[in-house]
Amino acid sequence: MTADAATAPADRATSNIVAEGVAGEQGAIRRIDRKSRRPIFSAFLATARRKGAKAVAIIDGDGRKFTYGDLAKASFALSGPIARLTKPSERIGILLPTGAGATIAIFATLAKGRVPAMLNFSAGARNIKAAAKAAEVTQVLTAKKFIEVGQLHGLIDELKDELTFHYLEDLREDLTLRDKLRALAGPALPSLLAARPSADEPGVILFTSGTEGDPKGVVLSHANIISNIEQVAEHVRIAPSDVFFNPLPMFHCYGLTAGTLWPLIVGYPAALHPSPLQTKIIPKRIFETNATVLFATDTFLQQYMRASDARGMSSLRLAVCGAERVKDETRATAERKFSFEVLEGYGVTEAAPVLAANQPGDIRSGTVGKLLPGVEYRLEEVDGLDAAGRLWVKGPNIMKGYIAADAPGVVRPLSDGWHDTGDVVAIDRDGYMSIRGRVKRFAKIGGEMVSLAVVENCATAVWPDNMHAATIIPDPRKGEQIVLVTDRKDHDGGLLLAWAQSHGVPEIAVPKKIVSIDNVPVLGTGKLNYVAIKRLAEDKLAEEAARKAAAAAARKADAEAKGKQRKKSDNPDAANEDGDELPKAAE
Repeated sequence: MTADAATAPADRATSNIVAEGVAGEQGAIRRIDRKSRRPIFSAFLATARRKGAKAVAIIDGDGRKFTYGDLAKASFALSGPIARLTKPSERIGILLPTGAGATIAIFATLAKGRVPAMLNFSAGARNIKAAAKAAEVTQVLTAKKFIEVGQLHGLIDELKDELTFHYLEDLREDLTLRDKLRALAGPALPSLLAARPSADEPGVILFTSGTEGDPKGVVLSHANIISNIEQVAEHVRIAPSDVFFNPLPMFHCYGLTAGTLWPLIVGYPAALHPSPLQTKIIPKRIFETNATVLFATDTFLQQYMRASDARGMSSLRLAVCGAERVKDETRATAERKFSFEVLEGYGVTEAAPVLAANQPGDIRSGTVGKLLPGVEYRLEEVDGLDAAGRLWVKGPNIMKGYIAADAPGVVRPLSDGWHDTGDVVAIDRDGYMSIRGRVKRFAKIGGEMVSLAVVENCATAVWPDNMHAATIIPDPRKGEQIVLVTDRKDHDGGLLLAWAQSHGVPEIAVPKKIVSIDNVPVLGTGKLNYVAIKRLAEDKLAEEAARKAAAAAARKADAEAKGKQRKKSDNPDAANEDGDELPKAAE
């Protein structure tokens, strides 16, 4: 199709495939294709040679600085013990927080032709076991210090019958003279001492959250990862003096590819932080590291800004947010209080992960910017929605396929390379994309489709200092009903209705039920935990229904008791209905 046809969704809404096009300029696509045909570790070593061994690559959570030379030597050294414990092409679990240790573990695994499988330590033993089974992982790299600080001894105890854990501290003690010589010679002779897998072979395995069943493994090739890094580098221009700050978990593709590998392979220092939940510490570290680009989600960014004084985040010029919609209030606070821009991006794990992003100086509120160079797309009509469609994507960054616990190790490839994102989007004539919501996050009420994202946006506009989430429960009359879950205690549904009416939001999108809880559940990735939120809403409404039923029963019993008393008062000679003795006059 022509570019014009691919950017006019309103004219295509009645077609099954309502849009198809290629984003980006052909020169950029050729550059991306040329640079992406290399293994991940080889790409890192090439940057290390270009930048020089003494250039700072990582500022770790404890403030220690690692140069490109440090990372390269440590990776080659650690690859020796890993190779002795495993076999070629084996999938090795990585259970570590964001930091230099996890980065070295990944590179050391790749250096010997093994495949790192990033395990989500916040997912619980059940999901970790399912993920390991899907990827055929039997051995896991972790660290004693991490287990101790994270108080994860119970988790390890639950897993150790099925998984063998190797601790980085022990592996360092097991380094041989040959390993140490490899550390010195490896950076200079990578073609001899580092594995050279095909760019199309698996480079890393990540896992979906598992909130709707067992987690699925997403198999990303070396080319998928490097392509996405090069796509982002072509799309978002970075200043030569930029320093990145990444507190996001490396078991999530956003924290791995965008937050860690992108700066390392493009050649920028990255300050890494082990947990995004340390909201008071992170603004201080941003200031200490003089970071200029922050990776976050909207939820985390709001928390950091609330916890920071005016100085704490003053070094930032950009915050790059993904995983959830960026609210207008977040952008306004960032600009007013700290004078930095918030770029909203969009991606999915299956795309390694970035698909679209706003660009510095070209932010269109309500959109996630334009698709990256080389990303093809098509939109499928969604019943009940106009001028938007279900997004399918294809490109060099799209995964090799899924693996699942019901067929361990078997990669299920995509049909013709197209991936169904499950997101409903609209793309305007200029190529800017707006996310309307997940297909699963639309309620059908009285035959009309209502986006739960719109409900959440309304609540945020009315109560900007609180967290809100919308969920769906069955309704016997209208099929479904929307429930707003919030950490605000003094909520007034009338305020929501008034705001909606004054801003053109249909009344059907205003929830009739509002549930207050202490904390809105969030996943380790920063996304709202909608499965837990739905469960909380159902439990709270069930409690409310039980209280109302008990109160109604009590009122009924009280009314019946009063009715009986009135009967006795009106007719004292009548037989006692409760079995009491008859009055003496009636004997």
